[in-house]
Amino acid sequence: MKSNYKRLGQYIRQVDVRNTEGKEENLLGVSVQKKFIPSIANTVGTDFKKYKVVKKGQFTYIPDTSRRGDKIGIALLEDYEEGLVSNVYTVFEVIDEKQLIPQYLMLWFSRPEFDRFARFKSHGSVREVMDWDEMCNVELPVPSYEEQLRIVESYKAITDRIALKQQINDNLTAQCCADYSIMLNGYTTENTELPENWCISSIGGYCDVKSGYAFKSDWWTNTGYKVIKIANIVDNSIDLDSCDCVAEDNANKASNFFVQSGDILIAMTGATTGKIGIVPTCDEPIVVNQRVGKFFLGDKPIEKAPFLFATLLYSRVVRHLQPDGTAGSAQDNLSADNIKDIAIVMPPKDDIDTYNQQHKPHLLTILANCAEIRTLKKLADVVLQLSLIHI
Repeated sequence: MKSNYKRLGQYIRQVDVRNTEGKEENLLGVSVQKKFIPSIANTVGTDFKKYKVVKKGQFTYIPDTSRRGDKIGIALLEDYEEGLVSNVYTVFEVIDEKQLIPQYLMLWFSRPEFDRFARFKSHGSVREVMDWDEMCNVELPVPSYEEQLRIVESYKAITDRIALKQQINDNLTAQCCADYSIMLNGYTTENTELPENWCISSIGGYCDVKSGYAFKSDWWTNTGYKVIKIANIVDNSIDLDSCDCVAEDNANKASNFFVQSGDILIAMTGATTGKIGIVPTCDEPIVVNQRVGKFFLGDKPIEKAPFLFATLLYSRVVRHLQPDGTAGSAQDNLSADNIKDIAIVMPPKDDIDTYNQQHKPHLLTILANCAEIRTLKKLADVVLQLSLIHI
């Protein structure tokens, strides 16, 4: 053990408070993103009295690590006064917060080194488990209370900025949708009578859409030109930092599928079929993988993007397409023709042009914020690593 490292077990203790009143509210689970999330477990016939109570400032983790990839599900409850978790979870707390600040400990749990340690220490023939003894054997630096607080506050300043930028984007997106609704004035694709110069058209009547390029499996590399896959479409944007790559010569084979800031993409396969993302401000060559649809909006996509962005978000029609193109349960696959055939209300061209001009600044702000969020996340990772190493 390093001289400045301490055994975690001397700072934490298990908590096992059961839900003896049988409450059924605020059932929680823990994600591999290390956040509490609403439970999606099937609770039919469940005896809720066996559930454990977790209170604000306490931790919960899933000992079973065998089905969660490279991460261990662990989280600190901060958003609720208390919640309920399944009895398969382990709940624990810090004994003395003047010795170890819970938020500081959560930063340690957020490091990839901890995930690797947890996977290495997991054991079991059927399911791999990181039991309580192994959790107590975790070693970490425990500086003074003041130093812990400085690290926590530095990290929080960055994450608060990220949250602010995301909230601004959410508000701007809502404004775009609200103004789109006002422009439509209640008209839908079911209307048989529309004002003069209005019509029922389709997305294909506004722009073309094509599925991305089918890169070969042996082309993938750790460096090179980034390729956007379905998993990279997140929260109406694109996560460029988790993209896989291909070499430049292979990327150039997909010359029609390079993207630029303002391009809108759509998932065409899987459980997230229909989710969309707009490419944020960036200065690097990026291409689109197969089953990610690219809307072709011209040389300057940002000029036409606001109307399409609002159309896709406001109506949500893509999320509920059946193979015959009608609204209903989501399907596993969309073709480019499915998307182009989606019926939409088309106002007069002048109205659309005015909408695009008025909301182009909104979209540019969203794109700039996404780029800043990307930078801030990288900075947060640096702070997380350096602050906890150089102690």
